[in-house]
Amino acid sequence: MTHVLELKNVSKRYEDFSLDNISFILPKGFIMGLIGVNGAGKSTLLKIMMDIVKRDDGEIYIFGKDTRKQMVEIKQDIGFVFDDSHYYGHLNCDQMKQIIAPFYHNWDEETYQSYMKRFGLPTNKKLRTFSKGMKMQYNIAVALSHQAKLIMMDEPTAGLDPIVRRDLLHVLQEVVMNEEVSVLFSTHVTTDLEKIADYITYIHDGNVNFSEEKDLISETYFIVKGDTALLNEQNSAPFVHIEKSRLGFQGLSKDKAEIRLQFGDEVVLEPANLEDIMYFTSQGHKDLN
Repeated sequence: MTHVLELKNVSKRYEDFSLDNISFILPKGFIMGLIGVNGAGKSTLLKIMMDIVKRDDGEIYIFGKDTRKQMVEIKQDIGFVFDDSHYYGHLNCDQMKQIIAPFYHNWDEETYQSYMKRFGLPTNKKLRTFSKGMKMQYNIAVALSHQAKLIMMDEPTAGLDPIVRRDLLHVLQEVVMNEEVSVLFSTHVTTDLEKIADYITYIHDGNVNFSEEKDLISETYFIVKGDTALLNEQNSAPFVHIEKSRLGFQGLSKDKAEIRLQFGDEVVLEPANLEDIMYFTSQGHKDLN
């Protein structure tokens, strides 16, 4: 399988935070969700991939090319979408497009106009008058208009209304249908990724907790619910974290055989969603600190 993106032991150290030995791959033609709580290092990692922030260690290959040596060439085939617009607010869409388009060898005006029409964006209004959703739609229109092979997005759906969010997710599903375009989608809104992602990479405290196919993750993790009186030190070991209340306990685990051995049919097992996994994992790390 062809990998459009590969990270090998990428590290970046700050005084109060570090990314440690980050490694994962994104196959060609798929959508990967990059998840983690705010401050986990997602945005920093994306900037490292784009060579906006310099890494301390490790290797990054995009389209099989070394980003240290060929980043100018690589950026021709990347569409990068920030959480907020970085365009000139005093310009309108067409004026901004005239600045951006010459930077890309494969700029496709027809594609640009089709997305502008699809999103219903006015070409003659200043960008600073746009709502958050309109700015994001314009970002998407530009990113998809130079035949990019990799779309990298940093919190693109944060703060958007449900209709704009759903349309954005639908667009992403469309662009990967021909299996030539890949998407790396950073977000803490996990419900979006459960709809469209093929792979999930979970960053926690600067480390990769897992990087797997989404369907495999949903088959691996589950929520256990039961009476608090059932718990003891031995049978609590298979849990990532356990929460107790007057109604009983619930905990996250991925060791189904051990849970059944310890509890039999006295507990209920339910599939864990990505939000469950993030929450219980973060609480479990707090328990260790």
